[in-house]
Amino acid sequence: MKRLTNKEEEVMRILWQLEKAFVKEIIPLIQDKKYHYNTVSTIVRHLEDKGFVAHKAYGNTHQYYPIISKEKYRKHIMSLTSKRFFDNSYKSMVSFFAKEEKISAKELREILEIIEKDKKE
Repeated sequence: MKRLTNKEEEVMRILWQLEKAFVKEIIPLIQDKKYHYNTVSTIVRHLEDKGFVAHKAYGNTHQYYPIISKEKYRKHIMSLTSKRFFDNSYKSMVSFFAKEEKISAKELREILEIIEKDKKE
């Protein structure tokens, strides 16, 4: 699986949210910038070429839908991040966030509770 560009990720987030959409439905949901129809259409076609979306044709228009789930992409990106920056150690990654004060001790305890609960099931 390839890593997506920021623009591609933004369009994918919209498609994951909508579940299926025409390009004209994606454009108003793009944050900060208003891209031209042709730009968004090109991004969606690149996503299709990369195997992230497919389409259903209605005459000359296409309705796009994700074929890679948000969860599957998230796992892929987290795995890449862990390998690239934390020597494939999730412990190091969580420690980094704790040191940067991006996660509190209370949140870490909640995570431990989730882990312990999952082990029991």
